[in-house]
Amino acid sequence: MLDTQEAEEDKQNVLVAKIDNVKNVSQLLKAVHFRESAMVVVTSDGLKVTVEDSKCVQANAFIQADMFQQFVLSEETLSFKINLSVLLDCLNIFGSGSTAGATTALKMCYAGEGHPLVIVLEESGVLTDCSIKTQLPEDIMEFSFNSSDVVNKAIVKSDCLREALAEMDVDCDVMELVFCPSPPRLQLSAVGAGMETKVEIGGDSELVELFQCPRTSSSRYRLAMMKLSGKPLAQSQKVSLRTDARGFLCLQYMIKTDDGHICFVEFFCSPEEE
Repeated sequence: MLDTQEAEEDKQNVLVAKIDNVKNVSQLLKAVHFRESAMVVVTSDGLKVTVEDSKCVQANAFIQADMFQQFVLSEETLSFKINLSVLLDCLNIFGSGSTAGATTALKMCYAGEGHPLVIVLEESGVLTDCSIKTQLPEDIMEFSFNSSDVVNKAIVKSDCLREALAEMDVDCDVMELVFCPSPPRLQLSAVGAGMETKVEIGGDSELVELFQCPRTSSSRYRLAMMKLSGKPLAQSQKVSLRTDARGFLCLQYMIKTDDGHICFVEFFCSPEEE
């Protein structure tokens, strides 16, 4: 859809990516938008967009290269920091109700360190371009969470977990997550200020696709941090919950885009110290 007359200029960029429907990108970025800034790492596999809060919560959105109609990367890897709020504002510049049935095409260009991220949007023949300042990348937390370290795992329908979290009292400070093998169940409890809210999800429920738990274990997390997981949860069809022996929690959300691509967002949360 986008005009290719700028082909010569494209050669000066280390990244050129085009997609026919910008919503496929903005949908995933919105899922991790709980802080203003984000780290972007680009490889031949696509873009990984990381947002952190207080070095104890991290969300990663994966935008695969095969989602794009064109994805050209002239370096093995590149990374930069960007204002995610500004980027989303630019991606949604046409709004949601401009022309019935029309989609907005997106072209992203990046010329390397020190250069802005340039995006061009086209809808119904109308072009808009934006230049967004980038910064040098910063170190991010490495949540070492290998499959061999996983102790407990459950895959549940997102609606199920969404309802459970919605019942957690906002005045509570801590959420306790308990995996219990007999009877198989997942228990979420919000504790604080002399009150407790408890929700149980049976491991044999039709809402649970997989439940693996060798022994009873529990970990506590700041409820305010867990509430940050609500954005990807609201967009997903199912979610995988995994904990390791340290009590670190990994939530992996399966999200289907408007064009039917299956994408994933990861959410890591460190446990509260006893």
